[in-house]
This record gives sequence, C-alpha cells and structure tokens, in this order.
Amino acid sequence: MSRVLIIIPTYNEIENIPLIIDAIGQLPCQFDILVIDDNSPDGTAIKVKDIQKNNPSVYILERSGKLGLGTAYILGFRWAIEHHYDYIFEMDADFSHDPQSLIPLLKACEDGADMSVGSRYIRGGKVVNWPKNRILMSYFASIYVRLITWLPVADTTGGFVCYKKATLEGIDLNKISFIGYAFQIEMKYAVWSSGFKIKEVPIVFKDRILGISKMSTKIFKEAFWGVLHIRKNTIFSRNYYKAIKK
Repeated sequence: MSRVLIIIPTYNEIENIPLIIDAIGQLPCQFDILVIDDNSPDGTAIKVKDIQKNNPSVYILERSGKLGLGTAYILGFRWAIEHHYDYIFEMDADFSHDPQSLIPLLKACEDGADMSVGSRYIRGGKVVNWPKNRILMSYFASIYVRLITWLPVADTTGGFVCYKKATLEGIDLNKISFIGYAFQIEMKYAVWSSGFKIKEVPIVFKDRILGISKMSTKIFKEAFWGVLHIRKNTIFSRNYYKAIKK
C-alpha cells in the first residue's frame, strides 16, 4: 500500500488547522499530515500537538519564525523522503484547496504523472470568492510565466500539488532558491526541465473564510523578477535542476 504525506505550512492558522485535519481524515484514502509551523503566535502548534494525542497520522515540525513558504516545503520534502513516503502533497491550511481534490490529484500520479497540479485555469477549474482584479492578476501572471519559461502548465503559480517521491529525488532541491510566490513556479519548472511529466487536474479554488491571507505586493514582485532568474538558470544547461546521481 502506498504511503502518502500532505505537507501543510502554517502561520496563525489556529482556526483552520483542526478543521482541515478533520476533513482530510474523513476521506476514503489514508493520508498522513505534516504541519510545518513558523512559530505562530496564535498557538497553532499547540493546537496541532493536542490533535496528535488522538491522531497518530499527524506530525509537526516547528521553526523559529517566518522563514518562508519555500523553505518550509523543502524541509517537508526532505522529511518525506527520509520517512519513505511514496507520494507527497503541498496543500494550504485555509480550505482554498478542497480536500476532496486530493483523490484525483493522487490518482493522476498513480496513473503515470510525476507531478500533478491542481489547476484553476483548465477546463473544469475555477476560482470562487476572489475579487476580479486578483483573478486577472493570477491568470495573467501564469501567461507571463509561460511566455518567459515555455513551461507547459496553465496554472504555473498554483500551490496544490502532488509529487512522486522519485520526482523530488530527481531534482536538486539545493538549487531551489525562492521562498515566496516564485517557489511554486520554480518547482514546476525544475520538475519539467528535468524531464518529468506534469499533469494538470481541474480544481475549484476558494478564497479563505477564516484567518488572514499571507499574500503581499512583495511576494508578487519576487515572482515577476524571479521568473527571469529561473529561465536564466537553464539557458546554457537544461539539466540545471536535475539531481546528479551518485
């Protein structure tokens, strides 16, 4: 039986974290959950530890402060590989990623994809409760990324993703340099440029109801300039992100 891990980075998600853990636990498949908390002052980590007492499928890693989304996921990837998980997910705590979509994303990887991406911008996908200007910004950001990188993915900035373990082992995680919005772009580009197959699965993305969004102008700026940096990395070496087998 395959072992599946969902990595959920948190910062001040005390309202959402017990709800998302419970929702995942109601699914017909067995998913383990790794929460990576950046020293949330609202007591998110304390809440997770309380849940752990009655739920052996929940794990937590605590960090000293807000160190960035990208570094949280890289830490989680390394932990997942070390603990021999077959499939590894990225997922938000705030229900913008519907737990029900975990099943088709997992199936896409089981059926041959090396990475499956929950996509808002393919047929069947959509965004709910976002202001129109933010939808347009996200949509055209993906177009910009594709123009610069040639990445064959419609939703380049999406953060609801499933990887095969072999995919994460096949890229050099030490070369992933971005920690914010651009991290999602860089991971997809690293996977694709290393020769792995990406499959998009339509999802309905909903804006959070509880808690406060972490999005900022600084994050968007990182993504804008970061795309140029990502493309530059592989101009002379398409295998820039590929792991060297020892």
